[in-house]
Amino acid sequence: MANFAKSNAPSFSVDVYQNEFLPEGAREVNAIVTVTSTGGGTTGGMPLPTADPQVSARSRGAGAGVVVMVDCSGSMDYPPTKMRNARDATAAAIDTLRDGVAFAVVAGNHEAQEVYPGGGTLAVADDATRQAAKRELRHITAGGGTAIGTWLRLADRLLASADVGIRHGILLTDGRNEHERPEELAAALETCAGRFTCDARGVGTDWEVKEVTGIASALLGSADIVADPGGLTADFRQMMESAMGKEVADVALRLWTPQGAEIGFVKQVAPTVEELTDRRTEAGPRAGDYPTGSWGDESRDYHICVEVPAAGIGQEMLAARVSLILPSPGGVAPQTLAQGLVRAVWTDDMAATTSINAQVAHYTGQAELAQAIQQGLDLRKSGDEPGATARLGRAVQLANASGNADTAKLLSKVVDVVDAAAGTVRLKAKVAEADEMTLETRSTKTVRVKK
Repeated sequence: MANFAKSNAPSFSVDVYQNEFLPEGAREVNAIVTVTSTGGGTTGGMPLPTADPQVSARSRGAGAGVVVMVDCSGSMDYPPTKMRNARDATAAAIDTLRDGVAFAVVAGNHEAQEVYPGGGTLAVADDATRQAAKRELRHITAGGGTAIGTWLRLADRLLASADVGIRHGILLTDGRNEHERPEELAAALETCAGRFTCDARGVGTDWEVKEVTGIASALLGSADIVADPGGLTADFRQMMESAMGKEVADVALRLWTPQGAEIGFVKQVAPTVEELTDRRTEAGPRAGDYPTGSWGDESRDYHICVEVPAAGIGQEMLAARVSLILPSPGGVAPQTLAQGLVRAVWTDDMAATTSINAQVAHYTGQAELAQAIQQGLDLRKSGDEPGATARLGRAVQLANASGNADTAKLLSKVVDVVDAAAGTVRLKAKVAEADEMTLETRSTKTVRVKK
């Protein structure tokens, strides 16, 4: 493990967990990379002194900007309390803003409208602007359709109007994206990816899980369900507190591989499963960058698989170099925040080569758990009861084996568990829509290895 962060700035570290020993001829190397950021404090992007001009200029001293996008389509009036809950939740999020953070509120239906401050800019949070924004919220009414891509594009323009390093969105919807084509939303997400992160929430049960989770995935944020609109205020407050804790934006996981080696896949595996393989951007000879978004005081795990050239007994090689990279403006070379190494050693020691690293085994199971839940729910919706029973039974088995109690509890609302260890289950005859949507939305949440 190497650590290159300077004093007074968030400190990043990289730890690599793997079994580097391979039998003769083997080519696949797996490693879990734990990235940890500590010591930055919780400043909401407020300027802080730092010994490193790159960290200061790029992501800390430049401040933070947040845009809250509130669904105001006609369905938000059914029941009328839903719109009131959304206004109250947005007011709570505004109250959670730290002084100095740039912000705006957008009302979204089949188009996007600036609620506050207007004029295509962001306001700077203080007592006066927070009160003014909450006054404007009172005028929001429900009506019209849903075109989420327009909301995201407006948020992007607003965030681009300010010189801020941390750029974040919070998006609430209660319905399906019926007033623009799927390719229009996809194009908006492609435009916004890498420009800001976004947490997405579905309220009630009339929205499409794959739309909301797809938005959060593309924009490296979190997704969740708030089945009861009365829970929106607490959820919005928590989301904004999390956004206020972000200190460093646009951090990339850079993987360098030697001649003859290739990256098989890259996944974030904690706190959620997120596929990153196809998000690679080339970063020089034999190197590629994978986006990780914004960081506060937190730790995340990544599963890296490398295909190396086959070699004989006694040989060893560096399979990959893992670096955390912070881009710099003006063509200045990026800063390396931390670094770790993935190794490959060929041996005829069978005990060494057959040992599976506990971290790798655990997260392989967690990724399979997420996949089994999603496949099982899709099969259930299509009427394939035997297929759904088999996949959801496997999910119960994996959740039980890994100690993922939260997911096991959600599964128990969809299936009757006969034998958790064996994965024997029966589909419930009646399942509340909120329970099924909660399981699907939270299927990618993982637990870490028990120490």
